[in-house]
Amino acid sequence: KHQKIIAKKEAKQKWDDRHWVEKSLAEMTERDWRIFKEDYNISCKGGRIPNPMRNWKESGLLDKEILDVIEQVGYKEPTPIQRQAIPIGLQNRDIIGVAETGSGKTAAFLLPLLKWITSLPKIERFDDYDQGPYAIILAPTRELAQQIEEETIKFAKHLNLKTVAIIGGISREEQGFKLRQGCEIVIATPGRLIDVLENRYLVLAQCTYVVMDEADRMIDMGFEPDVQKILEYLPVSNQKPDTEDAEEVEKMLQNYTSKKKYRQTVMFTATMPPAVERLARSYLRRPAVVYIGSVGKPTERTEQIVYMVSSAEKRKKLVQILEQGIDPPIIIFVNQKKGADVLAKSLEKMGYNACTLHGGKGQEQREFALASLKGGTKDILVATDVAGRGIDIKDVSLVINYDMAKSIEDYTHRIGRTGRAGKTGVAITFVTPEQDSAVLYDLKQTILASPVSSCPPELANHPDAQNKPGTVVQKKRKDETIFLQ
Repeated sequence: KHQKIIAKKEAKQKWDDRHWVEKSLAEMTERDWRIFKEDYNISCKGGRIPNPMRNWKESGLLDKEILDVIEQVGYKEPTPIQRQAIPIGLQNRDIIGVAETGSGKTAAFLLPLLKWITSLPKIERFDDYDQGPYAIILAPTRELAQQIEEETIKFAKHLNLKTVAIIGGISREEQGFKLRQGCEIVIATPGRLIDVLENRYLVLAQCTYVVMDEADRMIDMGFEPDVQKILEYLPVSNQKPDTEDAEEVEKMLQNYTSKKKYRQTVMFTATMPPAVERLARSYLRRPAVVYIGSVGKPTERTEQIVYMVSSAEKRKKLVQILEQGIDPPIIIFVNQKKGADVLAKSLEKMGYNACTLHGGKGQEQREFALASLKGGTKDILVATDVAGRGIDIKDVSLVINYDMAKSIEDYTHRIGRTGRAGKTGVAITFVTPEQDSAVLYDLKQTILASPVSSCPPELANHPDAQNKPGTVVQKKRKDETIFLQ
């Protein structure tokens, strides 16, 4: 009898200890959620945070209309950031998402927004076009804004919502015309948005949803004052209280299905420098912070190869690499616009199909270059850091840093163009010690941290790679020479 009881206990324990994959939502325990978050490298802080969603069907907060669209768009499984950020967003809480590019952030901020807009009474939705959009999404570069726009339109067209992108390089009149016809969502780069606001092409009288994507990059590019200026155009009437209430679900959802809902601010960033924290402190109210761990940092999935070369040897080395035969598309990064054009010309002379992308190009040329690389008419893109972040080109087999990036963050973003969406990639970097001494230490650390890369001895042993620049090195006693009288 005693053994029976033990066996029964063990069976129950075994039943309780099943992996969360085998359990229904109702059976999930505290421990299961902890394991779930570990499985997806999700960690959070900031008040009571709702459980992540295990799959689209269970995200009880997204209604059938939106679930159908998710299916039509072809989103099978939510990504880690979507699993955690969407349930928080649906509670109208402010969010800081710390995640790499290519992690599915766009849908993570779009879906709660679409859910809110579609839950508004139709009459409210359509009678106030002159009051401006319900949401603004800010991105640092035109390419990124257009990529967000593409993604948004996928969802919006099924839900009968209008989206307008406000970016440089496109005629103001055309954008003004579109805005006058009314739209629910505006996606913009900061400079052009201010322009449009100051010239009264656009008002933000009923905007209750603000997204800042790649916030760290916006600040690097000097957009901090612009972002602050834009946020001053928003109505004050729907600001959240800066108290515990901003973490209370019931309070935050009070007027949720009306235009009186509290303003929600969402910020995505890959790093948290002080300037980004400053922005967050000024504009976000008691945000939930979601960190998506290093699962698949570009530095882990990408084999990084470094060649120490002098400036004069770079071209010869590049030719050697390309002669081994490459699977297009590949991206070659340089630091200067002129360098990009010169390099692309000489590659064309050698019979390669190359195009360039940098800030000195007109908007149409920039779009054409990306389209021809994606479409396969060009095999090589020579680019500056404009293309370093967030740009998604399927199956880039190789990234070459013809010039090493000026900072390790830019380097990480560049090599993250390959090995995306769980695939592996290769990144080759040419390092010229005289020019790149300031980043050698960081580069060495990044390569040492990558399980698929090995650090070449000439980098590992280089004097500039031994200590972080700017640190004072204490001499060891034994290194001193003592002159005896």
